[in-house]
Amino acid sequence: MTYKVAVVGATGVVGREMLNILHERKFPVSEVVALASRRSVGRDVMFGDKHIKVKALDEYDFRGTDIALFSAGGATSKEWAPRAAAQGAIVIDNSSFWRMDPDVPLVVPEVNPDALAGYTKKGIIANPNCSTAQLVVALKPLHDRAKITRAVVATYQSVSGAGNEGVTELERQTKQILVNDPVVREKFTKQIAFNVIPHIDVFMDDGYTKEEWKMTAETRKILDPKIKLTATCVRVPVFIGHSEAVHLEFENPISAEEAREILSTAPGVQVLDRREDAGYITPLECAGDYNTFVSRIREDFTVENGLAMWIVSDNLRKGAALNAVQIAEALAARHLKKQAA
Repeated sequence: MTYKVAVVGATGVVGREMLNILHERKFPVSEVVALASRRSVGRDVMFGDKHIKVKALDEYDFRGTDIALFSAGGATSKEWAPRAAAQGAIVIDNSSFWRMDPDVPLVVPEVNPDALAGYTKKGIIANPNCSTAQLVVALKPLHDRAKITRAVVATYQSVSGAGNEGVTELERQTKQILVNDPVVREKFTKQIAFNVIPHIDVFMDDGYTKEEWKMTAETRKILDPKIKLTATCVRVPVFIGHSEAVHLEFENPISAEEAREILSTAPGVQVLDRREDAGYITPLECAGDYNTFVSRIREDFTVENGLAMWIVSDNLRKGAALNAVQIAEALAARHLKKQAA
């Protein structure tokens, strides 16, 4: 069985990656449609070796479209996801708008694939935040074994998480510094080149940023509402790849060696953990890979039943486009084929 797939936001960094991954993973498409705003109409995007002309979202009729992958921001998803769903497309949305809606499943296929069944309520499935997706992939098998009670996370998030503008700003500022020109700041609140910024998304009344709140709320919805999680989210001058320093407390004892063995066979996880120089993963090395990598697994002796680890993933892939395509794959395998039968 094949499916007509529309990619909304096809000219953005995540939209282009969605097209790449649909082709790489040989998702059974009968047709791929690239959609964006009117200013992008007529531009070419690539699907494998084929050039696809971008069409205007506000002129597109979703009737006959099976799956719509959205990556065009919350305002677009708020307006257009229900319209697409009403016309018969199943929407997989990468924005934050629908994630906490109780009638919209928030899905990471390696973690909670059974939640997909809830798509029938609104015809929309939410993709989690990039930093959440890689975190829960690594936490799920450990939680199943020893039950996580608390997590303390510090993220080191690349500029591609802020879209094309973030990538452009890091490139421009780096060149400006190297030739001793004035540094121009537009996208980020402070200079990002040769710097780190402990601020992603807007500040909330309790002092946390919305990015930090997302990690907490989404982890609870996907994995376990009883987990206590606190995060500090930091933007770093890296183009692709989010990293996380994670400290976990468990209800039951679990050793570093046992955690290493569990993670080494977990779906979507690759362990690279040698206690020697270069025996760990960095974001540079994970770029372009599907896996979530785990390194520096060790016992945290400051708490009972504690572990610490380093988690890295390509944020444009597992953190966004790959997870969306994996949702589409699971949807097709679990639900759409059954309907067709």
